[in-house]
Amino acid sequence: MSIFGATKALEGEISNFHNVIQNTSLLFYEGVKDYFAGDMEKFEKRVVQIQNAEREADSIAAKIKHQLYAYMLIPDSRGDVHDLIGSLDDVIDVAKKTILSFSIEKPEIPECLREDFIKMADFSIKCIDELIKASNAFFTAPSTTGEHINKIKFFEHEVDVLEEHLKREAFTLDIQQFSKRVHIRYFTEKMAMLSDAAEDVSDKLAVFVIKRSI
Repeated sequence: MSIFGATKALEGEISNFHNVIQNTSLLFYEGVKDYFAGDMEKFEKRVVQIQNAEREADSIAAKIKHQLYAYMLIPDSRGDVHDLIGSLDDVIDVAKKTILSFSIEKPEIPECLREDFIKMADFSIKCIDELIKASNAFFTAPSTTGEHINKIKFFEHEVDVLEEHLKREAFTLDIQQFSKRVHIRYFTEKMAMLSDAAEDVSDKLAVFVIKRSI
């Protein structure tokens, strides 16, 4: 049974919020590809677009939270929805901070490692895509949330595998400066944070679904 009932305005805001998160994840992926393709003009445009999307997500999240309490909507699940919206907003913040770090620090990644960085971004946005589906399911069909959570965990594990591989390569390849090795390791960890954030939200969702079923 849908959590919304008659609260169609809130349903619309949450749908908009989900759309902004999904669009931001796609911009993130395209931005990573632009960076490793050396197209810095397109990359910097993606950075601006992601920053704008993050501000839009903040605005929508604040509006949703206000509506939840100002109009006494969905009282049985209000706290969980408030927490969920804040956590989803944090995922967007991770994407923004990661892409901004690329823009500011401009890490030099050996060509042989670039494809794996792009794969990490690909698995990360797949995590977010499944997270949006899981969040939608929580509101409309809670019994189906689990299948999306399982996929998030699968894709997050794939990111972990690539993270370890890239770290090992950073300290195995013939890279003269130790600082460059550390920089590669650092950006590998930054890239992995996005899927980690998605998994953290999915863990919360799993608890919220159990609470709804009691």
